[in-house]
Amino acid sequence: MPKMTFFVLQVRTGKEPQFLKHAGNLLEAPGEQLHWPRRNLRIRRQGVSRNSVASIFPGYLFLQAETVAPQLYWKLKRIPGFIRFLKDNQHIEPLNLRDRAMLVHFLSYGDIVQRSKVYFDQDKRIRVVSGPLKGIEGRIVKVDRRKGRARVRLELYEDSFLIDFGFDAMEHALENSGGQDRH
Repeated sequence: MPKMTFFVLQVRTGKEPQFLKHAGNLLEAPGEQLHWPRRNLRIRRQGVSRNSVASIFPGYLFLQAETVAPQLYWKLKRIPGFIRFLKDNQHIEPLNLRDRAMLVHFLSYGDIVQRSKVYFDQDKRIRVVSGPLKGIEGRIVKVDRRKGRARVRLELYEDSFLIDFGFDAMEHALENSGGQDRH
């Protein structure tokens, strides 16, 4: 399988769905694809909980392609909401290995990543059992158990930002072979 190369398009935040709709017919080369990674969060307002889908990288779409040919660049540039390619339109650079690994991690969970399954150990530290937080525990900077959210520090082209991911807390896992919970 060839190495996946990703380029980043910055579009107007909130206009990602419209941009994707217009761009859908423009990608012609085999393997060319636009990705918009999103996350499922539980939002509680006035005592009512509902699921909400939000962008992991607001205002950014990821073009999977071998290269950005000039004709493709000009087609995408003409779509309403297009701002620029990163680093900039004169120096379009693919994601570096670190950023690509993070993107592929999230894409491996589908277009919309669901909440992770976690438990808290006896020292009240979060332990991820499954889901998109698995493997990136070291990037968690804050946990809100009541809201079921973990704030994660992500980087993209040397910029750092904080994004909330949802989790479902499980009962504390039994940690010893005697079957007794240590509290």
